[in-house]
Amino acid sequence: MVCPTTYMNRSGAALAPLLALPGFDPAHDLLILVDEVALPLGRYRLRGAGTAGGHNGLKSIEGALRRQDYARLRIGVGPVPPGLEDLADYVLAAFSREERETLEALLPGMAEAVECWVEEGIERAMNRFNRAAEK
Repeated sequence: MVCPTTYMNRSGAALAPLLALPGFDPAHDLLILVDEVALPLGRYRLRGAGTAGGHNGLKSIEGALRRQDYARLRIGVGPVPPGLEDLADYVLAAFSREERETLEALLPGMAEAVECWVEEGIERAMNRFNRAAEK
């Protein structure tokens, strides 16, 4: 059996077909959704660029793109519990019923944020939804 983290850490490989498209520009044509331990559960934040911040999936994507200017929707999964040695054990674990309910409540707002990104771009989406997501 192959460990799930093997695939999680190779997220950049999924971009190969997009990178082959004429005119594909990651700065405008790509939005990555990613789990974020630095955000509390129940929060999300859009960003137009940035570093991987230690996230192995984003490191893989940046390696494939050879750049950091692509949009990402960071979805908070909360802080890593104290004493946990392997981050993958935390982010790949099943959510509790309460955690699922919290995340499911975010879906309509995140879907609207993605629609805004598609129609109006990352700056407008960040201005509109990052403030709303903080409340």
